[in-house]
Amino acid sequence: MNRPTHLPVPLRQYALLADGERGALIGPHGNIAFLCAPRWHDDAIFSSLLGGSGRYVVSPQDPRYVWGGHYEADTLIWRSRWVATGAIIECRETLAFPGDPDTLVLLRRIEATHGDAHVEVELDCRAEFGARAMIVSRSTDGTWSGHTGDLHFRWSGAPTWAHLDNDTLRVTIDVPAGGHHDLVLEISRQRPTGPLPDAGRAWERTERAWAAARPDVSASAAPGDSRHSHAVLRGLTGSTGAMVAAATTALSERADKGRNYDYRYAWIRDQCYAGQAAAAIGSHDLLDAAVRFVSERVLDDGAMLRPAYTVTGDPVPDERSVALPGYPGAPVRVGNHANTQFQLDSLGESLLLLATADQGGRLDAAGQRAIEVLVDAVEKRRHDPDAGIWELEDRHWAHSRLMCAAGLRAAADRRGGRVGVEWEQRADRLVASVDADCLHPTGRWQRSPHDPGVDAALLLPGIRGAVSAQDPRNLATIDAVITDLTDDGYVYRFRQHDDTAMHDAEGAFVLSGFHLALASLGRGDVLGATRWFERNRGSLGPPGLFTEEYDVVQRQLRGNVPQAFVHALLIETAQRLGEAGLGSQGFTARRR
Repeated sequence: MNRPTHLPVPLRQYALLADGERGALIGPHGNIAFLCAPRWHDDAIFSSLLGGSGRYVVSPQDPRYVWGGHYEADTLIWRSRWVATGAIIECRETLAFPGDPDTLVLLRRIEATHGDAHVEVELDCRAEFGARAMIVSRSTDGTWSGHTGDLHFRWSGAPTWAHLDNDTLRVTIDVPAGGHHDLVLEISRQRPTGPLPDAGRAWERTERAWAAARPDVSASAAPGDSRHSHAVLRGLTGSTGAMVAAATTALSERADKGRNYDYRYAWIRDQCYAGQAAAAIGSHDLLDAAVRFVSERVLDDGAMLRPAYTVTGDPVPDERSVALPGYPGAPVRVGNHANTQFQLDSLGESLLLLATADQGGRLDAAGQRAIEVLVDAVEKRRHDPDAGIWELEDRHWAHSRLMCAAGLRAAADRRGGRVGVEWEQRADRLVASVDADCLHPTGRWQRSPHDPGVDAALLLPGIRGAVSAQDPRNLATIDAVITDLTDDGYVYRFRQHDDTAMHDAEGAFVLSGFHLALASLGRGDVLGATRWFERNRGSLGPPGLFTEEYDVVQRQLRGNVPQAFVHALLIETAQRLGEAGLGSQGFTARRR
């Protein structure tokens, strides 16, 4: 390769390929920089993003090219695009969709859009984050096959002159103008049998699957962005119904603060946010998936509901370090310490999700039983300190109790009768308990009994119905968030230190920006809601993927990518604004 295609680039330049069971990040120079196999939480087989050895590159032979790319509408089919001297080359990239939990199929189609295409290809499969070299052989039909660690792979489309060089398969592929050339890579834990998937049929199946279940977002204030975010959520949601929080691990939110985590797991709260967004736009597949996964976890664990699970419903593994350089500035960690936490608000969020599904006629008998279990769990654990939405030290967080109140009210509204009245009374008691120890002298809610600070999480109780949107406590909280936690149209979670500029402590929290838009809309400030929404929906890169945080000063993405709950809140906020009469003509559309 004439360019250092394996070196990391800013996060805003990576695109996502995902099939529900796993995801890959692809950089602008055609490198599959990160891919875990065979499932989300397994070790990476391509890990150059984190300084590992494995990678899979398709890139122009001519080093003088300008790169770009885009998604095909409403899909996670990415088109890498390179304008070189005398040629325009595109590479159509996807994980065959929907994915098989045990076997991934990565499709790459090199297209000579203008002039003849000359590309260089490298394949270096290295399991266990690059620790295991690959062993390869070539069959008589031209297929390369081999293994690395406990993973088996097969690769077709490499011409006969492909060769092994320094443990890497290398080949130059020439495609005449107007033509295309397919590469198919299959990876599995089982030794493969039978023929490799046919490229043409795999492409057709993938295109049909993405075309199915497209929601009607014509009422949305940003229909193009909503459709794209919906595709991202579909790509992050697997056959078990679980949606991972993000596709990556160890991408730093703030390297000098040590905040880099593994988000390749399904957080109950995030799953509920996605379910609420799906319900708002009538995406039954995503709503049903969220309800199924959450209901199963609730029925299995009851009051001991964990904050997060693997996509198979198992406990998240303990955090451990991996001996890699990491994405610049941060060590590599896998596993997550949230597996030891209790997060009370997840009980309330689960109630809100199931009540929303019930209202839409999408809740089955298991979901109804889960509501009963959750109501009992709230009653049992409402006095317990918890780690809260931000996963900090155990306290009696105001937000956690208020979200349980919101969930109880939503469930009570669906149940009605004497039981509904009893659940409403429980909600009233929870709100009263927050007022008793977390009502600030100014009339707003504060974070916890001994922390008078403002917290953007406290925008949510008014949005979800713990109290009326016009309640004076909610209005005072919104005003305090705007005064104390916003900068240039962006929102921070809370102040880390009173004497430090907020952007010096962490990035703006994009989720909270959309929450402020919803809160502003709820109190009738349509202009304010529009401004918060528009500002925050622009905090992404060319592929249209959000991370958790946005560096307001450096205009860079921070944290794991893509962050599912941000995409979920974009969908919901755009829909609510559209329903308020601000249709797509009221905004400058970036996608059609």
